[in-house]
Amino acid sequence: MSTLQDSLARYAARLHAAAGPGHHVASPLGAWLLLALCAPAATGAERDALADVLGTAPADAAAQAAALLAEPHPLVPAATAVWQRAGQGPTDWQAALPPQTATGPLPDQAALDEWAREHTLGLIDRFPLRLTPQVVLALASAVATRISWATPFDVTPAADLGPESRWAGTLTRVLRSPARGHRGWIAADGAAGDVIVHLAPARAESGAGLAVVSVAAAPDVDRAAVLAAAHRLATGAVDGTDVDRRSLFDLPLGGTALWELREERLRTRATGGREERHTAVLPCWSARSEHGLTGPGLGFDAAGRALAGRLGVAGAEVEARQSALARFGRYGFSAAAVTAALELVSFAPPGVARTAELRFGHPYAVVAVATDQRRDGAGAWHGVPVFSAWVAEPQEPSADDLADPPEAD
Repeated sequence: MSTLQDSLARYAARLHAAAGPGHHVASPLGAWLLLALCAPAATGAERDALADVLGTAPADAAAQAAALLAEPHPLVPAATAVWQRAGQGPTDWQAALPPQTATGPLPDQAALDEWAREHTLGLIDRFPLRLTPQVVLALASAVATRISWATPFDVTPAADLGPESRWAGTLTRVLRSPARGHRGWIAADGAAGDVIVHLAPARAESGAGLAVVSVAAAPDVDRAAVLAAAHRLATGAVDGTDVDRRSLFDLPLGGTALWELREERLRTRATGGREERHTAVLPCWSARSEHGLTGPGLGFDAAGRALAGRLGVAGAEVEARQSALARFGRYGFSAAAVTAALELVSFAPPGVARTAELRFGHPYAVVAVATDQRRDGAGAWHGVPVFSAWVAEPQEPSADDLADPPEAD
């Protein structure tokens, strides 16, 4: 059985290819969940088609979806529903749906819109499809999150994106990663080449959290390769590993379109007297997207045929869409904490430090990954990519982004 992360990465490649090269955000997980619920209804050619799209056997996909719904994530509320027109009797497929999936008679349009609002934290206020008298069955999934960074970004001049970035000339201010609390590194990817990676975390008290990972490659690298690298690196990084990290001491000093590498003499306790540091500069961005899901390779045509067969409806057609939005800014998480620090004041031996400033100054990929580490092991959501985006239209920081952080009580 393929891992859920592998299956979602494969589906994300299909969905982002269908979305095209422009600025957009999507939830491959949201679409995949719905297909996984439909998969047990399929037989024959439809079953084979869904297995290919889902990246695993239909029964395994259904079990993975049920596990996610059975263990709600505190930062990523998810919901699914299956409604049918009055007079249509339930099928054995509907009886086997996860108990968390809402079922019942088909609501009216206002109730569908309210369902969308309720299950997306109020972020999306309209159901993606309009109800007509011809509709006999409606299925829906919702995935949402609203987080704040455990440590907020600083604000810096857009010129810090570097001389090769056209965004440096169109923006005035961008974000800089804080001295502590975020992670950054340069990774080697077989298809995308050397890429820069930045990870901004948010964490809940339960140990479950969300990490938003930005990945940029050289400007001429194919978008699909960058998105694939982002999914691979993001799902691997949530366990605290800087996946495929390149040593800064194996790279030449100076600047590229992706980073500026400098060296300084100092005292350090780093192994071998060689210390590596990373900072990141990247823009604010937001996106609102609508995706049609009935195109080839996305699975909803096969799912529609399978469900029509179960319902005994000849010649039924399927319409499927996804509404998605996202915003990446300076702040997120407001909290107070007491932290103990051990400050060492004894002199360290002499050494050298290299600092790489990672510059997200041209279109790049973003993947938001759920984390769920527990004392008895990882939960069902750990490492699951929830949203992904292609960032091609950066924005100025908002007034809220530029405001000073609130002082702790």
